[in-house]
Amino acid sequence: MNKDNASFSRLLKIMDELREKCPWDKKQTIHTLSHLTIEETYELVDAIADSDWKGIKEELGDLILHIVFYAKIAGEENHFSIEEVIDGVCEKLINRHPHIYGNVKVADEEEVKQNWEKLKLKEGKKSILGGVPKSLPSMVKAIRLQEKSKQVGFEWENTGQIWQKVEEELNELKEAIASKKQEDIEDEMGDVFFSLVNLSRFLNVDAENALGRTNKKFMFRFQKMEEAAMKENKFLHDMSLQEMDDLWNKIKTQQ
Repeated sequence: MNKDNASFSRLLKIMDELREKCPWDKKQTIHTLSHLTIEETYELVDAIADSDWKGIKEELGDLILHIVFYAKIAGEENHFSIEEVIDGVCEKLINRHPHIYGNVKVADEEEVKQNWEKLKLKEGKKSILGGVPKSLPSMVKAIRLQEKSKQVGFEWENTGQIWQKVEEELNELKEAIASKKQEDIEDEMGDVFFSLVNLSRFLNVDAENALGRTNKKFMFRFQKMEEAAMKENKFLHDMSLQEMDDLWNKIKTQQ
């Protein structure tokens, strides 16, 4: 048995023992675990954003644990085993890479993605968009919807066209704001966000990562502002907007 197999077998053995002996592990179901899996996934995304390889290694371990946990529960209920999970993804990868395991020729990664979507439809998917999870965060979902619709040629031709669309949506948002109809304002704001995601793709910018970086930058500057206020024996809520703005600008120049 090679080292990889030995490590995986060890994890399976520990999972068996925990499921049998630990009160918390015995109590878990696929439903109680799901929100924890989402949390672990976001922790992995945070580690990736920071290029924190030690953190990435740890979070990958946590995700593997969750996969093993789900498979253990499924096995107990006679649905499937971890071996079936692994065999299933192996078969899927082979079937969806005919340019590697068959005679199909592809010119580039775009053709690979187009073939992938065609194969998924042959497997029974009714829509190109059918594989986008309903529960995805809206920003990520917009990216995936646009990437998938692109595979059938439903795509802008150049960045200039998208700029025009962004400006069009901004004008419609201004009109909605003027009308004071909250539902229309929300609809048009959504259209602005969606068009900006499209612009991000054409600029080779990951919109989710870009917004994540801005959030991180805002948190850092705001917390530094709180620290600066405390050094002056003040709290932000006791300061004027102008005082806070002056602190903010000072912190920006220090970065």
